[in-house]
Amino acid sequence: MIAVAADDQLIEAALKGDSAAFGCLVRKYQDRLYNTMLHVVGSPDDARDVVQDAFVKAFLKLETFRRSSAFYTWLYRIAFNTAMSGGRRRRPVQSLDQQREAGQEPLDAGATPSDRLEQEELAEQVRAALDTLSDEHRTVVVLREVDGRGYDEIAEILEVPVGTVRSRLHRARMQLREQLKATLQPDQI
Repeated sequence: MIAVAADDQLIEAALKGDSAAFGCLVRKYQDRLYNTMLHVVGSPDDARDVVQDAFVKAFLKLETFRRSSAFYTWLYRIAFNTAMSGGRRRRPVQSLDQQREAGQEPLDAGATPSDRLEQEELAEQVRAALDTLSDEHRTVVVLREVDGRGYDEIAEILEVPVGTVRSRLHRARMQLREQLKATLQPDQI
């Protein structure tokens, strides 16, 4: 509740013309939103663009924020809608050098080269399987498994009932399991 109270204070200050207060909200949520959007749109450049656009839209529409949900939930919804309406979706595969340049950590920097190669291949297989999911299924998986959101929060973000979140997540997991069954060991699924 402390974070919500702090967000409310920053929002109030921003509404009164304190741009530094909104800057605090940006700093607080930009990395988290970027990491989530990276999984939604796939490209670091597109994720940065979506996050920037989302913050601009949030700033311009801040007076419409009803506070019936957390600020991040509202912000995520703006970012998600921006990503989907912009047609930004999934990325070309990146090399390790491109990942490092984008500020992403390689999978396990302490692993042997062959272990890293296996990890990269596994990660690519999972990304490819995620690519086969519909936007609604992939989004639920990203919010739950990557961003660690609870069912209620996902339902609020996506503006759907909790039962819909559960069924989409179940279907997405089943589709992923089917996609990965041929390439992964049984204990990896």
